[in-house]
Amino acid sequence: MFLRKGKYSGIIAPISYLIDLLVINLFAFFLPINLVEVVLFHSYISLAWIIIALMTKFYVIYRYTKATQILILLFRQFFFYFLILYAFIGFFKQPNMSRLALAKYAIFVFLAISTIKFISYFLLLKYRQKIKGNTRNVVVIGKNKKTEQLINVFNQRTEYGYEFVRQFCPRKSDFDIRACFLYIVEQNVDEIYCSVSELRNDELAEFIDFADNNLKTLKFLPDNKKIFSKKLKFEYYDYLPILSLRDIPLHNPINALLKRTFDIVFSFIVVFGLLIWIAPILALIISLESKGPVFFVQKRTGFDNKEFTCFKFRSMTLNPSSDLQQAGKNDMRVTQIGKFLRRTSIDELPQFYNVLFGNMSVVGPRPHMIKHTDEYASRVDKYMLRHFVKPGITGLAQVRGYRGEIEKDSDIQNRIKFDIFYVENWSFFLDIKIIIQTILLGFSGDEKAY
Repeated sequence: MFLRKGKYSGIIAPISYLIDLLVINLFAFFLPINLVEVVLFHSYISLAWIIIALMTKFYVIYRYTKATQILILLFRQFFFYFLILYAFIGFFKQPNMSRLALAKYAIFVFLAISTIKFISYFLLLKYRQKIKGNTRNVVVIGKNKKTEQLINVFNQRTEYGYEFVRQFCPRKSDFDIRACFLYIVEQNVDEIYCSVSELRNDELAEFIDFADNNLKTLKFLPDNKKIFSKKLKFEYYDYLPILSLRDIPLHNPINALLKRTFDIVFSFIVVFGLLIWIAPILALIISLESKGPVFFVQKRTGFDNKEFTCFKFRSMTLNPSSDLQQAGKNDMRVTQIGKFLRRTSIDELPQFYNVLFGNMSVVGPRPHMIKHTDEYASRVDKYMLRHFVKPGITGLAQVRGYRGEIEKDSDIQNRIKFDIFYVENWSFFLDIKIIIQTILLGFSGDEKAY
């Protein structure tokens, strides 16, 4: 089993361990930390690094792991490493050790290992994509929409390192599970992906036994029953296993506190660093171009489907349909300054006041007009799930191209798909990624920002 694993990536983790241990020890050796117990310190940091890495699964990286997950692993690893590092002074009574030098050491180590981590990650992706090295042969059992999507992923995302070799259809009259097993063995297939909806229980049991007895990796695609399409949470009540249909990360008090703290800090920076001087300039320009208030105020639906007052810089002339009709392409209601404000998303800046008031977040599903909420709630499946969290100034759907006017049903369906993904998979680093992408889109321009 060890040799088989080594064929692919069994040596990557040990090599990564050695390189990282070399880095943390070399920096400790050359930087002026004022070490007295040199051997003790090097042994301490090496052992601490290994134990923390095992706890945080720092070296458990898959071929489909995203860059944001690498960043999370880095911050998690170094958070505990820094704590253990400074604990050395108290544990071993080292009053002469320079705390400032120790901080510099920690920063240098973080930057060095982060650089190494990302370089090796992207090099491996390029290696699998260009050279197609370290690939795994896969077969797919089943023929339906989900299996076709999976095969497209294998064929298009070559950096994942999977080589699709064949598809078997259990629903065909000539399907022979024994012939399928024989093909998998003869063609040296590494992983088997089974569509649960197309296999009987006895066939699933046969695939499990075959995979176990032949050292093949077996994975399942959920069937079309709605319960399996959700993100499930597995927990125990005493010894009784319970599945929850949905686990909302932001319902965790720690996560909610982290997000709220970030919202307040980020909003204060924007309000007192940008809005405090740009708002009077924009107010003058808006007032000179057309009559009406500087701010556009509108009722929208937010967290828990509650209404709140949303603020924007006014980008249209006064009109009776503003609460009923979205802005469209070449909309005659949009003023000249309004075109610029909407294209750069500057018209959304007053919503940072909404964030401070607590009825919005910096990142989240975009709040809709009350009319549209009532309309889409009955038309779009799972639409209301987006109200499990506070609405945001920007969101995952917006940076993926689904902002602005809803021209066809697929627009709102895709928007809701990304909103639900955000609700169920929130992380602090996902928020940071969305904010960065929003800023970049503000400079480059979004074709749907009209």
